[in-house]
Amino acid sequence: MPTNAAARSFTNRLAREKSPYLLQHQHNPVDWYAWGEEAFAKARSEKKPIFLSIGYSTCHWCHVMERESFENPTLADYLNQHFVSIKVDREERPDVDKIYMTAVQAMGQGGGWPLNVFLTADLKPFYGGTYFPPESKYGRPSFLQLLQHIQQLWETRREDIATSATQLHEQLANITRPEETQGLVLAPDLLHNAAKKFEKDYDPKHGGFGGAPKFPRPTQPAFVLRHGVRLGDQEAIRMVLHTCERMAAGGMYDQIGGGFSRYSVDAGWLVPHFEKMLYDNAQLIHLYLDAYLVSGEARFADVARDIIRYILRDMTHPDGGFYSAEDADSEGKEGKFYCWTRAELAKLLTTEEFNLAVRYFGVTESGNFIDHSDPNPLPNQNVLSIVDPNLSSTEQLLLTSAKRKMFSDRTRRIRPHLDDKVLASWNGMMLGAISRAHGVLGDEKYLAAAEKNLAFLQSKLWDSKTRTLYHRWRAGERDSVQLLDAYANLLAGVIDLYEATLESKHLEFALALTESMMVKFYDKEAGGFWQSAANSSDLILRIKADYDGAEPSANSVAVLAILKLSAITDRSDLKAAAEKTLRLLADRLQRLPQAVPHLLLGLDFWLEEPKRVVIAGDKAAPLTRELLRAAHSVYQPNKVVLSNNGPVEPFAKTLPLVGGQPTVYLCTGTSCQPPTHEIGKLKQMLK
Repeated sequence: MPTNAAARSFTNRLAREKSPYLLQHQHNPVDWYAWGEEAFAKARSEKKPIFLSIGYSTCHWCHVMERESFENPTLADYLNQHFVSIKVDREERPDVDKIYMTAVQAMGQGGGWPLNVFLTADLKPFYGGTYFPPESKYGRPSFLQLLQHIQQLWETRREDIATSATQLHEQLANITRPEETQGLVLAPDLLHNAAKKFEKDYDPKHGGFGGAPKFPRPTQPAFVLRHGVRLGDQEAIRMVLHTCERMAAGGMYDQIGGGFSRYSVDAGWLVPHFEKMLYDNAQLIHLYLDAYLVSGEARFADVARDIIRYILRDMTHPDGGFYSAEDADSEGKEGKFYCWTRAELAKLLTTEEFNLAVRYFGVTESGNFIDHSDPNPLPNQNVLSIVDPNLSSTEQLLLTSAKRKMFSDRTRRIRPHLDDKVLASWNGMMLGAISRAHGVLGDEKYLAAAEKNLAFLQSKLWDSKTRTLYHRWRAGERDSVQLLDAYANLLAGVIDLYEATLESKHLEFALALTESMMVKFYDKEAGGFWQSAANSSDLILRIKADYDGAEPSANSVAVLAILKLSAITDRSDLKAAAEKTLRLLADRLQRLPQAVPHLLLGLDFWLEEPKRVVIAGDKAAPLTRELLRAAHSVYQPNKVVLSNNGPVEPFAKTLPLVGGQPTVYLCTGTSCQPPTHEIGKLKQMLK
């Protein structure tokens, strides 16, 4: 995102790309290449090392390093003379990012973005790090000094570099190859052990698990809630509900426009890193729906509604695809779009509204946020959070009026950059969240948005003839990349949509996705799913991702999705593949459950025979819709909801209407409770 007018006199080959991140660098004087054979061939023919820089378009420190280094003509000249420079959008190519992030962490460096790695011409890494400063300080060299040192080593000790790179490649192959743990039993003890470890990390003051910086990581509290409900552990349930309440009261939550930022830099959820990601908000919709179903408190449902309102308003393509992210920065200042000064509010609001807003949001004259990354930070900025929630009914009306004015005023500000690419993986997450929100909350707008989104993805990224799902669409073009992340997350979302609608066409598409995913990514010999397809010639490793970070790993998502699909269709082969994957990752589940909270959800589902809610009757009939809504209105995570027709399991097809009315059966295995037409009775049966 060049801010320097002189930089615009350059245009490099990234101008041909579709990635918003790569396009941000199209005017750098650095002679950037996209990841691909053109760059690799140049490195081989000219015998130069590769400088690989990985980031994403809403990454604040990526912008900082661009301004400081990649727009610097002197530094660019040095890079152009001695290196082949490659830019990668880590959101488009998580498979490339995973390999080189693992390499940098294996070198003893911290992970993060921008990720900057030096490679041999055969793509093997030999040195790397994250942000490199433009000037030497704190005992660290400047970026130019580092480049000069790497170049000197390349000229004088190239064989040593090649040897080191080969050794590191072998090390990476070993550490990224999970091996099934012989004799480790997949038992409920693994769930109990994990819950105890999570609860030990709980922050009793602010909620959440762990300290600053604090990421929501929604599948972790989702697992604790699931475990707490099963055991009747009220303290575990309280931990999660308190976490949800404190997150929604904090500055990480956009109090005016809805939606969550990526994380909080402090332990109290107050000061966010302001970028908003589609994948975070999708997972948080699920968590707040869970909190609502368990507690019955409408405020949790309201947060889910606000997130969806934000997504449909600001993050949706006119044809239905969901955009990827919004930046932390606006006009080069982090948080400028979201923060307020006391003086701004005094000018905008009536005296009564102003006094209430100051009290409610904790607004002060000096503010509570400074953009330390900017040499000229804006003064007196306030991140809004809920400091005094105790309002009378009259004050509630005043607050609504004040927020309406603040929202309207904010729309006249310059918005942060929008990353408008559409990723199949993240769209699958949001598709599932909005579909489930329709099932739980009954809003028809959510169903319309979900159906439109799936139609968009099928039109733009799915090739029905070859059963191929591509990963990224933007500006009329899709990429040629195939990733497990795309297949697994879209599959999970389509299953949620099927359960919310009972439309056979959605189940048929889920099965088509699954068949293709199993062929392209499943390891029949060892279990587990490869992150990339076998024909990915631009990768030095095929990895089975097994870390549920801000995004759940595709292995974890795939396990839970195919277990659900197996329960709906009675596909024993899918259940066996999920079990084999769980056994492959059993050591991870036992020793480091903090790394795999979403996989724990899959294990939880596998350990218990799932309940099957079979609804027989015309899908359009009012009673059928009421029964379907009732099925989704009870917190029962280890259940599936299905029709008695279409490609469902054979037993469900034998279950008839009773008395000519839509009828629901609650089944486990081959036994069912007596059929019913009664909404209240169905809810009681599920509880």
